[in-house]
Amino acid sequence: MNIVWWHWLTLGLILIGLELIIPSFTIIWFGLGAVIVSIVLASLPSCPLSVQILIWTVASALLTFAWFRFFNTRLDRTKAGSSKGAVIGETGLVIRGAQQYDKGTVKFHLPLMGADEWPCVADDPLAVGDRVRVVDVEGHVMKVEKIAKGDK
Repeated sequence: MNIVWWHWLTLGLILIGLELIIPSFTIIWFGLGAVIVSIVLASLPSCPLSVQILIWTVASALLTFAWFRFFNTRLDRTKAGSSKGAVIGETGLVIRGAQQYDKGTVKFHLPLMGADEWPCVADDPLAVGDRVRVVDVEGHVMKVEKIAKGDK
């Protein structure tokens, strides 16, 4: 049996379609590799089967590598699901004071990450009524620092 260009195209479309059933986002690259082979084979119909398989393997591997290396949106997995960047710099009011490194409670004007009151810690003692700024999020606790009078 002689493999022609439309065989590779059919294989590629089947693999791309399988991505809809088995969502791994890797099968699609093997399907696109087969589509590339179909384009090459349509241009060069006398291309031997071993070269076709080599082109498919290399194209699939390069596309998969390129996806995971350059285009994958989940590059920084350590911060997945974290809203730290949206919270740092927000200011609130201490409603339960705490000694140095103990947990107090800070209330924000608008809810942050779904709540307007959060446990907090600071390097300095906190008194009720102190204005504070979020400098870090450590688990479910806000690390804050006092704001000097006149700072916002």
